[in-house]
Amino acid sequence: MRSLTARGVTVLDCGLASTPAMFMTTVDLGCDGAVQLTASHHPYHRNGLKFFLPSGGLEGTDITALLELAQAEDFPPPAAGTVREIAYMTQYAARLRRLICEGVQAEDYNRPLAGFRIVVDAGNGAGGFYARDVLEPLGADVSGSQFLEPDGRFPNHIPNPENPEAMASVCAATLKAGADLGVIFDTDVDRAGCVGADGREINRNRLIALAAAIVLEDAPGGTIVTDSVTSSGLKTFLEQTLGGVHCRFKRGYKNVINEAQRLCASGVNAPLAIETSGHAALKDNYFLDDGAYLVTRIIIKAAQLRREGRTLEDLIAALEEPAESVELRFNILESDFKAYGLQVLERLEAYARRQGWPVAEDSREGVRTTVGDGWLLLRLSVHDPVMPLNIESAAPGGCRAIASALTDFMSAEGGLDKSQLDAYLS
Repeated sequence: MRSLTARGVTVLDCGLASTPAMFMTTVDLGCDGAVQLTASHHPYHRNGLKFFLPSGGLEGTDITALLELAQAEDFPPPAAGTVREIAYMTQYAARLRRLICEGVQAEDYNRPLAGFRIVVDAGNGAGGFYARDVLEPLGADVSGSQFLEPDGRFPNHIPNPENPEAMASVCAATLKAGADLGVIFDTDVDRAGCVGADGREINRNRLIALAAAIVLEDAPGGTIVTDSVTSSGLKTFLEQTLGGVHCRFKRGYKNVINEAQRLCASGVNAPLAIETSGHAALKDNYFLDDGAYLVTRIIIKAAQLRREGRTLEDLIAALEEPAESVELRFNILESDFKAYGLQVLERLEAYARRQGWPVAEDSREGVRTTVGDGWLLLRLSVHDPVMPLNIESAAPGGCRAIASALTDFMSAEGGLDKSQLDAYLS
């Protein structure tokens, strides 16, 4: 803030805030830009900066340009700016409350969640406001919620819907409270996961299926953009059960969001961009990946379904789920890791065709091929010298069988550290 005000900038100090809320300051407050300081779910010493314009979050190329300007010391001339504290999260929470009231249309309009018991697990991140300032004023019982107080040391579990310990914790809390729904946020609330009343996760493919079922009600035939590691059963559910179109794209939430925005610009209705990590961006919310907004839409639907004697689980009952799945990661030992990784993918595609394994035509990342009663996807990490291998099978023990079928190919790839594969098969 001292650096900005020294160049004549008017700064609104929002204090503790969620990352999506910082983008919304460009909408609600007319800010020219916003900066969020966060380590997300990483340890406290991994803090970074997330930048927003009214058009959305900065891309990697934008960050490169920004760093080059800083290195060249290409700054505006000195001038006197000001700092003003603002309780913007109060305004942001009020918007979510209004959405729930308007969406549910309960007889008691201002208390549409009366009778609902909802557990919120903020993981000691910034998401505790959702229980205190959104759900409780609307009549929900949030007494079973946990870890709402911010603590960057994360003394209870990592605030990350992809973390097994975190999900086990919120599942147990949901069952213990006898709650209708459990909610878990990552640290800065741009991601979320859910838990059903039965204590079962609504996460990853199940979360995508649920979000798609909700948005496609208002966008029949719409395109759902996901990352590359989604299950075969999800594609069937999206296209055959819901009547939508599944666009399986590259990993990385910005990749998924950008593809949905590109499709919309070309005339294709893509109402949802969602990654298995829990990043979900809806067209009707500025394509902002906002965990609190996603959960708000889910809670509205849960309240609507209750009037019909139905549950959220009913919406995704037709989703076929794999018996098992696994991800293995191979470090690339070659110095030019991208060039080597691309060569590995070329060789794998040729190998798969020789083996008679069908190669997916709709995979925009890596090589995805059907093997037996499952599939595998080998891809190159966007930034790191790593090749992740995802395997999914419809039968118990199938992932090991698929991994075993790949050993002849992998043994010839001397530039990969195959220790995870060896450990898995042993």
